[in-house]
Amino acid sequence: MLRVLLVDDEQVIVQGLMALIDWEKEGFVIAGTASDGKEALRFIEHNRVDLIMADINMPEISGLQLLQKIRTEKLSDAFFIILSGFAEFSYAQEAIRYKCTDYILKPIKKEQLMDTLHKISEMTADKEARNRTNRKMEREYLARNLIAVINGKYDEVNLEIIREQVCFEGSIRYVEIELNENLLDEEIADEEKRTYQRRLSEVCADYLGDYADHCVFDVSGKENIYDIGFVYCDYMAEKDFRTEKNYLENFLAYLREEADLPVIMLVGKKVDDIQNIAKSYSTACILRSCQGFKNLKDIYYYDEEIQVSGSGIVLCKKEIDALLQSIEQNQETEIVKNVDDFFEEIQKMGVGGDKSLNIDYLLFQLIHLATQQDDNVNQEEILRLISEQSFKEGLTRGSKAHLLRFSREYALYLAQLRQNVSGGILTEIEKEIRLHFAENLTLKGLSEKYYVNSAYLGQLFRKKYGCSFKDYLNRTRIDAAAFQLVQTDKKIYQIAEEAGYHNLDYFVSRFIDAKGITPAKYRRNARI
Repeated sequence: MLRVLLVDDEQVIVQGLMALIDWEKEGFVIAGTASDGKEALRFIEHNRVDLIMADINMPEISGLQLLQKIRTEKLSDAFFIILSGFAEFSYAQEAIRYKCTDYILKPIKKEQLMDTLHKISEMTADKEARNRTNRKMEREYLARNLIAVINGKYDEVNLEIIREQVCFEGSIRYVEIELNENLLDEEIADEEKRTYQRRLSEVCADYLGDYADHCVFDVSGKENIYDIGFVYCDYMAEKDFRTEKNYLENFLAYLREEADLPVIMLVGKKVDDIQNIAKSYSTACILRSCQGFKNLKDIYYYDEEIQVSGSGIVLCKKEIDALLQSIEQNQETEIVKNVDDFFEEIQKMGVGGDKSLNIDYLLFQLIHLATQQDDNVNQEEILRLISEQSFKEGLTRGSKAHLLRFSREYALYLAQLRQNVSGGILTEIEKEIRLHFAENLTLKGLSEKYYVNSAYLGQLFRKKYGCSFKDYLNRTRIDAAAFQLVQTDKKIYQIAEEAGYHNLDYFVSRFIDAKGITPAKYRRNARI
């Protein structure tokens, strides 16, 4: 409802206005009345008002003077209607000068007032729509800068933009909020994952309220990762006299109930300033990689899960070092034997299922092995690979079968790194794309066909071409379409189909993105 203030020194006029129309039916409510301009100013000072209707002729402060004072001193941006018994153009001109919405002559006609109110309703709706659009753009701009800082790829400009708009004071953590796909009944497609991610993001914003800007998604920027990042600050819990754990537990419970999705949290290491949030983010990534070997939890805290003993001793270091060697050399038989030895030693020492320190040592050494093979390998990609391969359907978390399968697959990954893939398999895949670009080619499908890990294949494309596989495929299709446009007289929709685009509008959009002009104009220009 839009709040209305009626200002007139004649009470009968005020009462007549109140009775003239059904205000609530039209989307308005009478918030108050005033008998003169001074009283109106006092009301505005303490109350929100959307529309002011004031008589032009009042003692002390007239309607025009009231309008002038409100506008010049920026007391309110409310719509303003002047009520007057004078049809003088000079009055109307003065009113317009100070952004008067309308100038209505007495006696007031119901139809004229209704028309004005409808116009105000439309203007309000337009204003709200613009504000929503502006707010959305501001949030997206802020999110881009925050993601840059989270990833450690920022400068002072990024930090300044963030600090101007969001309060990140005291100790903070990066908290990754993600869907636990292992608890879903069936495997879900990427489109569904995106839908779930958006739903989860909206629920996050609802819970956080004024802190909604602390939450962003697609932090990693990687294909097939649908992450949501939340920057937690200690004051958020302290404000409600709660502990950090209690705050996050309540947050998680709300997400699960409202989104109706199996959600978990990965809580990174605490840091003292937003400019250090990348350190917290990296520890959350480590948690993502390690959780396959941990007991199932709702919330994983880096401080609790990644422990280093006081002496720095790894209980089964001998067995793990042997396993690492067999993985590095891709020795199938030795991998099986060393996994057996590791679990046997765990049982002998009586530590039961608590393998965290040993597994942490193993994972960090595996990352080191990968970087030794290729120092250009992105460590975050390796962490993602470990995370993906740690969650295989049908395997018991932390079991011997789990570790065995993981070790085998990582051994293959290291073997791929040792090969000069970019000069061998990548050449074959490039040829495959040139010959079959119109077909439904995917990174996953090609990786399976050529026995290459999809994460690493994605790395190779970015390293060689500076773009993702998807962008490379699209570039190939557009170039083929451009050739057809110049060399043949085929219809544009035919060329689109032959290039692998089954939606003409989408093809035109992608063509413009790549070439800067429409396919039709590209053809005309080429034939001039």
